[in-house]
Amino acid sequence: MQINSSTAPDPYAAVQKDSGLSRVPRQVLGQEDFLKLITVQLASQDPLKPMEDTAFIAQMAQFTSLEQTTQLAREFASVRATGEMNSAGAMLGRQVTVLTSGGEAIKGLVSAIDSTASSPRLLIDGVLYPYSAVTKVELAPVPEPLPAA
Repeated sequence: MQINSSTAPDPYAAVQKDSGLSRVPRQVLGQEDFLKLITVQLASQDPLKPMEDTAFIAQMAQFTSLEQTTQLAREFASVRATGEMNSAGAMLGRQVTVLTSGGEAIKGLVSAIDSTASSPRLLIDGVLYPYSAVTKVELAPVPEPLPAA
């Protein structure tokens, strides 16, 4: 079967209109694109010469594989996020060194963990820093004992 440009899925994703660009090439085809291709193939096939069973089964196997790979990627991302959150939680009460976006090294005590962003953030001296900015973790300094009265 031949797919012409009017029935083929658009290989470009739309970009915001105010950016001045109208289309940007996509890097990969997703599930939705695959389903569109199969739908177009089935709708456009000659009823007197239907698609061979083996070709259809191969395409369905590819779709199943794509679906499972997508699910696996989601699960890996979830495991990574859980691991990051656990590691960030272990830094509570520790002294850490973080690199700011300007390249400055900040050293301070982690007083809280914020998980509202896509990756955990550490609260150090009232400022949130991304977990990925941590370059060093140390035990918190032991406070000096108070002099006896």
